Amino acid sequence: QVQLVESGGGLVQTGGSLRLSCTASGRTFSPYVMAWFRRAPGKGRDFVAQINWSGGSTDYAVSVKGRFTLSRDSAKNTVYLQMNSLKPEDTAVYYCAARTRITVPGYDIWGQGTQVTVSS
Repeated sequence: QVQLVESGGGLVQTGGSLRLSCTASGRTFSPYVMAWFRRAPGKGRDFVAQINWSGGSTDYAVSVKGRFTLSRDSAKNTVYLQMNSLKPEDTAVYYCAARTRITVPGYDIWGQGTQVTVSS
């Protein structure tokens, strides 16, 4: 069974940078799409960014476009979320997700989350 493990979260000042990693472990991993979501305190889960695993095309939420960059290393079964120019409103638990079944919409595998805190 595939597991997603996130890392790289932490505390950073406004304007700083962090890089989140999400690595898949377990059986052979070949998702269709990988994505990051986040949940801020007291709010729902929001889409952040996604990447097509085979082609590498990306899509971003308007709130992070131009500041965040999503990339993948297929050989390492890992996706990276480079977050620059961080703002206090980026504070949230960030979750990695994978869509592995083309016949089922949505993401079927989720990580445990990593906390990102941006101080003002």
